[in-house]
Amino acid sequence: MTVSEKHRAIEAVWRIESARLIAGLARMVRDVGLAEEFAQDALVAALERWPTAGIPDNPGAWLMATAKRRAIDELRRGKRVERKHEELGHELESDQEYGAPDLDAALDNEVGDDLLRLMFIACHPILSTEARVALTLRLLGGLTTEEIARAFLVPSTTVAQRIVRAKRTLSEEKVPFELPRGEELAVRLSSVLEVIYLVFNEGYSATAGDDWMRPELCADALRLGRILAELASQEPEVHGLVALMEIQASRSRARVGPNGQPVLLLEQNRALWDQLLIRRGLAALERAEKLGGAQGPYALQAALAACHARARQPEDTDWARIASLYAVLGRLTPSPIVELNRAVALSMAYGPAAGLAVVDTLTSEPSLAHYHLLPSVRGDLLRKLGRFDEARKEFERAATLTRNAREQALLLERAAACARKEA
Repeated sequence: MTVSEKHRAIEAVWRIESARLIAGLARMVRDVGLAEEFAQDALVAALERWPTAGIPDNPGAWLMATAKRRAIDELRRGKRVERKHEELGHELESDQEYGAPDLDAALDNEVGDDLLRLMFIACHPILSTEARVALTLRLLGGLTTEEIARAFLVPSTTVAQRIVRAKRTLSEEKVPFELPRGEELAVRLSSVLEVIYLVFNEGYSATAGDDWMRPELCADALRLGRILAELASQEPEVHGLVALMEIQASRSRARVGPNGQPVLLLEQNRALWDQLLIRRGLAALERAEKLGGAQGPYALQAALAACHARARQPEDTDWARIASLYAVLGRLTPSPIVELNRAVALSMAYGPAAGLAVVDTLTSEPSLAHYHLLPSVRGDLLRKLGRFDEARKEFERAATLTRNAREQALLLERAAACARKEA
């Protein structure tokens, strides 16, 4: 194995082990920033030693033992909390050399709670949405600052600043490294679910840039969702979110054409839909419903996605049920975007005029003033009604509002098609 191959192998190990490592260290030192520093020190040690000595049989335990030694050295030098120093020292003395079985067993016993605590910390509502997303991908996704920046099309310095500020805020506000209880649990869990779904959505329908999708972000979000579903197995909305992401991810191959152009839902080749992901999604939805979560926002959205997943052909879609599900979702979480989606379902179930009547009530909604999908949907309904000049103008307006190059090209193409119909 060449040196570069060994380094790639070490990077792969880091991706697998880093979240567990940081989570375990954060429990010990009660500081996410310090925990990441000690974990990074362990990675540097691995990069120095493993290319010649080989990757240990238990690399996670090796990294943890090395990081704990680094933590003890730092505590000793900084004369931090003597009692904590003694606790770490006694714990380390009981461990055998790198990769010891008893150390690994101890890690396995704690890892579930530690990872869950780390998720709640990284997604703490005290942080801005952008900071929560960046910190989650950094600490739990194992992504570098540069990888996060590339994924969200922002400068690396911006991401680095968000992460630094987030860790500083958590430290200054003395946010406890513990699982929330009682009423706080629902608020904190909602924040975790929001962050995971934001990451997934940015991968599924990129808001900016030249690509319609960024599959690596979808994969990161799905992995985090699946981990959370195992750690919080009795929370129905966790399974609702996983169900939604699994079913939506099942369409990934069909959503992009051979030249990278977007392929809309009703035009997709359903033979390309991943049936394994669909089955996993439907199973997760069933689990959410059995736990009493059928009316949760994510479970309702998963039920909507399931209507499409169960339809072998577009014409088999139960649009009336989709419209009714959107109505329930709208009552639960009132939103003009939900109402826009309901309008689309109504148009498919009862004709474009029924959908347009609802869309027209949204044109003065301030929150949708710069939302490109409003004129896009209105343009589509006008086109179906044969009002091509109005439809063209709506598509052109939608093209000026989107920041995604692929989507803009699709909208301009639709506008040109309407212009040809006028001629």
